[in-house]
Amino acid sequence: MATSPPTPADNPLLALGELSDAIRFDAIRPEHIAPAIDALLARAQVAVDAIGSAAGTPTYETTLQALEDATFALERSAQLCEHLESVATSDALRATWNETQPRIAAFWSSLPLNEGLYKVLRAFADTAEAKSLEPVRRRHLERKLDDFRKHGAELSAEGKRRLTEIDVELSKLTTKFSQNVLDATNAFELLIEDEAKIAGLPELARRAARQSAEQKGKAGYRFTLHAPSFIPAVTHLDDRSLREQLYRAYNERASTGETSNRELIRGILRLRREKARLLGYKDFADFVTSDRMAKSGARALEFIADLRARTSAAFESEKAAITQFAGAPLAAWDVAYWSEKQRKARFDFDEEALRPFFPLESVLSGAFEIFRRLYGVEFVARDLPKWDDAVRPYHLMDASGAHLATVYLDLFPRDNKIQGAWMAPLATGTPPAPHVAVVAANFTPPMGELPALLSHREVETVFHELGHLMHQCLSRVPVRSLGGTNVAWDFVELPSQIMENWTWERQSVDLFAKHHETGAPIGDELFQKVLRARTYRAASMQMQQLGFAELDLDLHCRFDPDGPEDPVARVRDVLARHVTAPLPDSYAMIASFTHLFANATGYAAGYYSYKWAEVLDADAFHRFLEEGLFSRAVGESFRDAILSRGDTVDPEELYRRFRGREPKLDALLERLGLRAA
Repeated sequence: MATSPPTPADNPLLALGELSDAIRFDAIRPEHIAPAIDALLARAQVAVDAIGSAAGTPTYETTLQALEDATFALERSAQLCEHLESVATSDALRATWNETQPRIAAFWSSLPLNEGLYKVLRAFADTAEAKSLEPVRRRHLERKLDDFRKHGAELSAEGKRRLTEIDVELSKLTTKFSQNVLDATNAFELLIEDEAKIAGLPELARRAARQSAEQKGKAGYRFTLHAPSFIPAVTHLDDRSLREQLYRAYNERASTGETSNRELIRGILRLRREKARLLGYKDFADFVTSDRMAKSGARALEFIADLRARTSAAFESEKAAITQFAGAPLAAWDVAYWSEKQRKARFDFDEEALRPFFPLESVLSGAFEIFRRLYGVEFVARDLPKWDDAVRPYHLMDASGAHLATVYLDLFPRDNKIQGAWMAPLATGTPPAPHVAVVAANFTPPMGELPALLSHREVETVFHELGHLMHQCLSRVPVRSLGGTNVAWDFVELPSQIMENWTWERQSVDLFAKHHETGAPIGDELFQKVLRARTYRAASMQMQQLGFAELDLDLHCRFDPDGPEDPVARVRDVLARHVTAPLPDSYAMIASFTHLFANATGYAAGYYSYKWAEVLDADAFHRFLEEGLFSRAVGESFRDAILSRGDTVDPEELYRRFRGREPKLDALLERLGLRAA
């Protein structure tokens, strides 16, 4: 007997309703995923085929708009499934997603290869209507044709077949890479029963380690590789052997045993290179950067080399200074420890002294107030279905009362959630439809009656990810595929990184830095210490980021994945020129570098974007310094020129509209204390 197709009544992924409606996260089950995705794939394919076979003169509505409409429901449900696999995974969810995702990848890969669809798009481009389109629709047509050509529309039949195979295989390998990292991270724990061995650990971290052990029904102090546990431990533990054990475990994750990613890395690099060459590019870096601000892998490498040259002298000076301070050559697991001790000695400043002033609730309310002042928006808490009790749903409202977005904040670590911090669109709306988005992170959680107290780095991350959120949710683009954060990857970090600047200015810090017990602001003496220490080891931090960017470009420009060289060893050699202390032979951080390998593209050949956008954000922030930190006029200018425009205009032009000129490098060098010739 034939099985009836699933109906919306049976499956919440088929009954998502309008974007303004609450998503029934509490009702979505693993068994809903495959039937929903298969039904939506079939529905989308029928609609796409109809576009490609339609008779008559093609119009914008029957081609580009019809394609947007045909794929929306599938795109939205797939984003929700991928999101849940990231924040609330289970064996059943993982299994069905692994089985379903390749079919989704094959569908997206098939669109540029659909001869009928490409033919009708080209036919529309030749019409009088196309030649007189208003700018946004014109951009949509140009970008769609470019995207189709870039992704194989003009390949031979055999080339198209192979490209589809590559895309499907990449989706499988990169998903497995991410899952291996999660499993390897969760597999590790270090249990210390002797309290004397955790000497040096700050009290809050000590309490967190004790609570972690208690939650697992164990005695003593439990350390994991999740950032809120790992970072304080390697920074403060006096016991060098424990620091080494944690450092090695963290940087060797997913490099051995059942969760090893070594062969996956080689396979992913091989497929990416084959894809790039199949499409007529020299390498994957050129393929990725061709429609970004850098334009080529070579230019991205030149950018990194230029910054490295401007940083090297200060970097060598910092290395010598910390080695002299420690009184002996440092191992890799000593750097964070001795850096913190040197910071304390040089500036009489302990980063942990700031935690009591950064309770999460205060940080969020202060950030929300800053966004209200700059952009006229308000976060209104809502009681909506969610995937975990810790999730906070909001409606983002405009000053006019318009519902701009539904937002979910998921901020604490769990075993069923991947590491890191990110903003993810769950649906990009077109005016007046609201957007749907999530900000996820793994911040230091509450402990008993003690609230979640953040480090300053975590505060920066809050502002960074909320900056991405503003870029997504303040988009007012009438074309979904051009809206929100669908912009050049080396431009997308500008709206996020610029917000970190408000965590360093006294006026803005006073809005969210309030002692969790007394409500008092940070004292002047402590705040001045914070500012003096801001550029501490700035050259070393910059060199580390440049090292990550270099290894990424090196793997995607120069490395031969078919050769005998080990990519893990090659990365170690590249990073060796950018680090303060020698890396151990077992160093294998690339095996857990999800930025590069947890997505078919992601930040691959694009990690340089962080530094590229940092030049933009430092220069752009100077306008706020010049005209007012909370200037509504400047905020509205940034909202209008950058945040609301998506990819409707080239990013270089958007930046000029806001700044009135091209970006300059001076502001970044000044901010880092690296004035260079």
